[in-house]
Amino acid sequence: MLRKTGKIKRKFSSFNEKEAMKLLNIEILQKWEIPILEFSVSDFFYERLRRLDNFGVTKSEGGKEILIEAFCEEALEHHKNIRLWKQVKLESEDLTGIPDYLATKKRDYVENPFLCVVEAKKDNFEKGLAQCLVEMKACRWNNEKDGQLITVYGIVTSGEGWKFYKYDCDDRVFESELLASSDEAKVLGALSYIFSKCEENL
Repeated sequence: MLRKTGKIKRKFSSFNEKEAMKLLNIEILQKWEIPILEFSVSDFFYERLRRLDNFGVTKSEGGKEILIEAFCEEALEHHKNIRLWKQVKLESEDLTGIPDYLATKKRDYVENPFLCVVEAKKDNFEKGLAQCLVEMKACRWNNEKDGQLITVYGIVTSGEGWKFYKYDCDDRVFESELLASSDEAKVLGALSYIFSKCEENL
């Protein structure tokens, strides 16, 4: 897509990790012990996981998205003010692309504030991180354009592993340790924490 100046916007997917970090003007990712909220996992969720065992959800990108959506859906049940959009266009002055998921205020259209991006990558966390970083940068640009300086969150997941990111108002980026989907309550507690912080930013 062309800007008025004729300059082509760069796609999120074209960045590697070094380029993404330079774009955000960071040299290190701060270690983040993400708070894990106590989460009571529903019987419905466990039944859904049991049924998903009939699908090859760990063998392809599309299959893993089914698993990711099951986790996000369960966590969002406790956060009614958040809507997670799948594959909607996100742009900034210089960047463009389609995040796998984008969290906004719950309404029937996509608009600022952009709160959180989720990248689903089949075991390629380095590529997922690069995209997540530049997508968080695009969210920040859109929010600031409308006078909203807020922390933006990011998630990179393979379906079986989850990492969480925080891009704060001091332009620092924090990264959690890898959480395993086999610990359902822990992943859901981390997701619930992220969505609760998103709600605070509304």
